[in-house]
Amino acid sequence: QVQLVESGGGLVQAGGSLRLSCVASGRTSSVYAMGWFRQAPGKEREFVAAIKWTGSISRYTDSVKGRFTISRDNAKNTVYLQMNSLKPEDTAVYYCAATYTVQWGWVLLADKYDYWGQGTQVTVSS
Repeated sequence: QVQLVESGGGLVQAGGSLRLSCVASGRTSSVYAMGWFRQAPGKEREFVAAIKWTGSISRYTDSVKGRFTISRDNAKNTVYLQMNSLKPEDTAVYYCAATYTVQWGWVLLADKYDYWGQGTQVTVSS
């Protein structure tokens, strides 16, 4: 079992920045990758970014490339999502997730993740 707790959401004006954090606890040694997803009202949950738990490989959805950066600190069992140049369309609940699935090509698929955090609200005003 892995427990995930997100923090760092809030209200920010367009063009601003936020950094989300996700602290993992439990059986983290078996985690293959960590991902961030988001869900806006009335929309499906969508992939934002993912990073391998070991190594430096990461992946982003096209709409956040160049603006968001995913990183991790294994010593702190924490994954971050630095979000810059925020836009109103980035408004959503952001979820952290962990997967044991050893297939990098699947990290953008929500149903391949084994554990989820409770989510943190990000609101970007225009």
